Amino acid sequence: MRDAYHEELDSISDDLVEMARLVGSAIGRATTAMLDADLQLAENVIAADARVDELQHELEAKAIELLARQQPVATDLRVVVTSLRMSADLERSGDLAQHVAKQARLRYPQSPVPRDLQATLLEMGQLAQRLMAKAAEVIITKDIDLALQLEQDDDEMDLLHRTLFQHLIDERWKHGIETAVDVTLLGRYYERFADHAVSVAKRVVYLVTGEHADAIQAVGPVGDKNSPSGVWGAGSGAEPQGRTDAKR
Repeated sequence: MRDAYHEELDSISDDLVEMARLVGSAIGRATTAMLDADLQLAENVIAADARVDELQHELEAKAIELLARQQPVATDLRVVVTSLRMSADLERSGDLAQHVAKQARLRYPQSPVPRDLQATLLEMGQLAQRLMAKAAEVIITKDIDLALQLEQDDDEMDLLHRTLFQHLIDERWKHGIETAVDVTLLGRYYERFADHAVSVAKRVVYLVTGEHADAIQAVGPVGDKNSPSGVWGAGSGAEPQGRTDAKR
């Protein structure tokens, strides 16, 4: 019975990793579609978002069933609740990738991004994909140090976002209001995508340590006293340990 229970917890983790990989791929392909004015690729990204939504629904169903049938406590309860929140971040990330693809479709056969800004948007797309890949790795490894690095990595995205606005407010801007709106929206999509990747990593920190990432100054490697045994699979099991974790 317990083995089946732990397999169900592992299945939730697997769904999160698959969602992260799908949305990471989506933002990369959406960026290519946008910059290359590739209508077919944009349509593929838009259609593929249905799979991300499906995975979220499946994860929610598994989590609700576990809550109702197993009534998890302590670490296991934290796993289920935190996973639900991560799935929402990942689903929203998929929507943002879809928005980029829809912008490409809207402006086809032209790119919505003027040539002098394409390098910046390409860099934002590549960075967004790397951040989500790192978030997927954090889900798999529960590496707290890696998770905390994501917020620092996100500073690069914020800098690129500010760079876009510097171009938009420059008096030499010559691409018109419509293009300015397109660039503003696209910059926001990438910036928010990166924020969701950071949010996923922060939730893993909470899942493993019971502490919010912002409150952690230095955390040892996973497996030390801050890392509860049984995250996604091993189970907390013992009631005394569960009561201790629940107070964190």
